[in-house]
Formats: sequence, C-alpha cells, structure tokens
Amino acid sequence: MEPTVQFFSGFNAHDFVFLAEAAWRTLLISALSIALGSFLGGLFGWILYEGKIWATVLLAPVLDAFRSVPLIIQLVLFYNFAPIIGLNLDPFASGAAILTIYTAALVANVARGGIEAVGEPMRRAARSLGMSYWQDLRYIVFPIGGRAVFPSWVGVALGVMKDSALVSVLGYVELLKASQILITRTQEPFLILTFAGAFYFALSYPISLYAEKLEKRWAQ
Repeated sequence: MEPTVQFFSGFNAHDFVFLAEAAWRTLLISALSIALGSFLGGLFGWILYEGKIWATVLLAPVLDAFRSVPLIIQLVLFYNFAPIIGLNLDPFASGAAILTIYTAALVANVARGGIEAVGEPMRRAARSLGMSYWQDLRYIVFPIGGRAVFPSWVGVALGVMKDSALVSVLGYVELLKASQILITRTQEPFLILTFAGAFYFALSYPISLYAEKLEKRWAQ
C-alpha cells in the first residue's frame, strides 16, 4: 500500500517562530520608514511653512500625490519601474523607500501644523530677546509645536506600521504575508490570524502607551 501524501499540516511551534520572525521584519521596515519619513516630513513641513514659491509649486503637488494615491499602487509601480531606471532593489528596499516617502508626505502637514501652532507674538518675543532665527526654531518652535502635534504624529506612525502589511504584494515576508503562507498550508485561518493580530497589538500598544505617558508628563 502506497503511503499517503499529506499536503496540509497543523499549526506547530515552528510556525509560531515563523510568525515571530515576520513580526520582527514588520517592526524593522516600519521603524526604518517612520524614522526616515519623520525626518524628511519635518523638513518638508518647514519648507511648506516658509511658503517659498518653488516649494508651493513643486513640493506640495508631489506630497499631495503620495497622500492621495493608494499605497499599494505606489508600491507596485515603484517596484516594477525601478529596474527600468537601473535600480535593482529587493522587496525590502523598495517597500522601505515608498513607505518612507509616504510617511514624509503625511508628516509634512503635521509638521507644518506644529510650526503654525506657535503664535507669532511668542516668536517675536523670542527674536526681541536676541535669539536668531535658528535659535527660535530650536528652543521655541520645536518644543512647543512638537508637543502640539505629537498625538497626530503617533497616529501617523501607527498607521504606517499597519500599512506596512501592503509590502507583502512585493514578496516581502512580513507578518501578513507569513500569515497567508501558513493559512494556505495549515487551513487554520482563525488561529493564525489571531496570532497575527496579537503580534500587531504587541507592536502597536507599547507605542500608544509610551505616547500617553509622554503627553501626561508634558501636561504637568
């Protein structure tokens, strides 16, 4: 009698490790994109606030495009277009590049709002005390404006972390892609998606909790 070939197998400890590794990859691409995107977004927000004509004409429409076009379309287009211009990027690099620009586009408006949140009388007072323009930004605008828009930035960061699941369309094995692979093999979608949801919660909740503590400390 010929042995039976088994195509599907149950969920086991190795699968849990596989999901944990995928969660780490999700955290890695998210942290890199959020860090770089926040830096660029702050720079872009400052440029937009200054209101230079070239910034309004060139930069603002580009940022609007990245905010308006669905992220999955941006990922697929860039991944397929990059080799044409000589950029042979793997799924991680392509996903991180688009997520970074997407984050920067979202943070730019947040950063501009933070600068605008600092009233002109306060800035004039700083200048009257002998502060330079850059000292005004460093000691007055950034601390006060940053606190004003910090909750909005946290929302952007958490949103980008969840949106990183879309990088799976490029073949990058993050948490959602790993879940799809295991569901196909084990046929246990409820169990695997429960674990995946728990991992997403474990990644997101500490950020929310720490942000809440910072807001309470600043309010004192």
